[in-house]
Amino acid sequence: MTLETTPAKPTSTVQTPHALDSNARLAWGRDCDVFALRLRDQPPEPPKRLFEFLHSPNSARFSHTTRKVMDALLTGDLARIRSETLADSLRISPTTLRRRLSRDGLNYQTILDSVRRYRCEECLADQWVPGKCLAWDLGYAEVNSFYRAFRRWTGKNYSDVKLLLI
Repeated sequence: MTLETTPAKPTSTVQTPHALDSNARLAWGRDCDVFALRLRDQPPEPPKRLFEFLHSPNSARFSHTTRKVMDALLTGDLARIRSETLADSLRISPTTLRRRLSRDGLNYQTILDSVRRYRCEECLADQWVPGKCLAWDLGYAEVNSFYRAFRRWTGKNYSDVKLLLI
């Protein structure tokens, strides 16, 4: 009797740098699923309105890493992107990412909040969107968290703005 053994599938796949396509880097998500997070080598200039939310008049002072984080958040799925995911995609540790952002006087949460505010204004500029849909698009797990953030950003309740837009 002959026994054939097949190697067990690894529980985690480790990709070597030469095996990765430079346009589609893989990153680990929060629940260990793999998804493609595309980072541009030269991110475009972020919108000027975003700098107002960051209380910075110009983007010249921001590092390349900060600009890549902004670009990924502006174009990506905010429900899935975490700081650890971005750090993996940038091929740096989460600690290094925090340190580089702090050199620019920022942190991940501040950038995320500013991007959410910017994307919220962009969505509402075209048409009114139900709060729960907008909360989902902006990556909020709870609709009430979005409503509180909206009130913090504008000083108005979302329902009051709804009456103005409809």
